[in-house]
Amino acid sequence: MFPDMQLWLKVLLAVAAAAAVAFGATPIVKNFATRVGAIDVPDSKRRVHDHPIPRMGGMAIFLGFLISVLLFVRIDTQVQGILIGAVIIVATGVVDDIVQLRWFVKLGAQVVAAVVAIVHGVVIQGLMNPNVFSPHETLVTIGVLSIPITLFWIVGVTNAVNLIDGLDGLACGVSAISSVTMLVAALMVAEPNVALLLAALAGGCLGFIPYNMNPAKIFMGDTGALLLGYVLATVSILGLFKFYAVITFIVPILALALPLFDTTFAIIRRLLRGQNPMTPDRGHLHHRLIDHGLSQKQAVAVLYSLSAMLGLTAVVICSTGKLRMLLLAFDLLIAAAVGVFVYRTIEHPAKAEQKKDAGNE
Repeated sequence: MFPDMQLWLKVLLAVAAAAAVAFGATPIVKNFATRVGAIDVPDSKRRVHDHPIPRMGGMAIFLGFLISVLLFVRIDTQVQGILIGAVIIVATGVVDDIVQLRWFVKLGAQVVAAVVAIVHGVVIQGLMNPNVFSPHETLVTIGVLSIPITLFWIVGVTNAVNLIDGLDGLACGVSAISSVTMLVAALMVAEPNVALLLAALAGGCLGFIPYNMNPAKIFMGDTGALLLGYVLATVSILGLFKFYAVITFIVPILALALPLFDTTFAIIRRLLRGQNPMTPDRGHLHHRLIDHGLSQKQAVAVLYSLSAMLGLTAVVICSTGKLRMLLLAFDLLIAAAVGVFVYRTIEHPAKAEQKKDAGNE
């Protein structure tokens, strides 16, 4: 089940190369962003920072990812499609970080990038049989629906990661956790090229995140958020959706569960209010945690923990024997720690009101 040491070493080198390039490139990208006016100015209630901060940091992540892929990944037709689509996504993000494109322009670019990947063979060929107790087929072939379903998945995940990019280090860290989750799963199902792609993405995130943690020196902007979502979406298809097993459908969904849940909830919330689903609001998970009394760092820590817990669950599903029990124990420990932390940190509304009244006397 586990890969040989040579592959592990290659994975670690891919992570290290991407991280080193992204870390070294971020100050250069920051200066460039400042020169071209790619600055995030806090001009709405949704913003949680109080001073202008350069964005477009995703360029550094992309450079680290691209160089690592060119060094370590076998560039077949599908990988070519992913890279070409990533260039389209990054170009769109750079322009948006400078001049603020309309939402439908960005959506159109995402559709084009998704179509490029699909044309190069990155396609979901089937879906999990909803009858998990069936002793026979675990995969339902979807025929002509494969292309629209693949398109929906890629565009959906791309936007999901973009929508959680609301706190310092949140989207970058969650994407790194998701990448590592699917990386481990890819190694366990013998997909080394997919693992190396994910290693390059995780490395790019790790190299950038020291500049992005609270208080952030630079934001990754739509350049980074759209890139991370796009690569995670396409690579999950490339590596995990093609297998005829239930677990391979569950792994990417669990790995990306946090942004997927937040996006789905946001769309439903806005539709129920009669709003455009693309209308920004302050109802995301990270906003709610802050509104309940957590600081930025505390809210990010909670969401990191939840993402890691879901990722561990995905790996548990792929594992067997003693390893499964050990991972499950870690999973439960994280869940308990998060619960205790939230319980002790978030003040009860009644107590908060009592303190407020006492302060006014």
